[in-house]
Amino acid sequence: MANILIVEARFYDHLNDMLIAGARSALEDEGHSVEVSTVPGALEIPAAIALASESGRYDAFVAIGVVIRGETYHFEIVAGESARGIMALTIDGLAIGNGIITVENEEQALARADASRKNKGGEAATAALALLELRQKFAR
Repeated sequence: MANILIVEARFYDHLNDMLIAGARSALEDEGHSVEVSTVPGALEIPAAIALASESGRYDAFVAIGVVIRGETYHFEIVAGESARGIMALTIDGLAIGNGIITVENEEQALARADASRKNKGGEAATAALALLELRQKFAR
């Protein structure tokens, strides 16, 4: 059993709740323990994961958030930089599933967050577990 931390950017409550439910279900169905930590926005997720990893309490991480395109360039910065930060941590050896969805509108977000549709939260959790398994395999 692994201890998994879900780090969520709590901005769109109803969408985050759906993503977390999908991730939690995928992890708990496999017998893993789950904790959730909340940060203000998607840009803070990589930093929170880096800080949490220093504790040694977590085996893997799931990043959860929703970034919906607005009228400014801010969307590109948040989407790109949060993904870059997560990728850098993953390359450094952390097992992270990226469940930050980046969409044009709320309809697209709902389709991706809903566990009965695209279930991106569950997919991110499954990705985190796959990376954890690979890390354990190569550590032998």
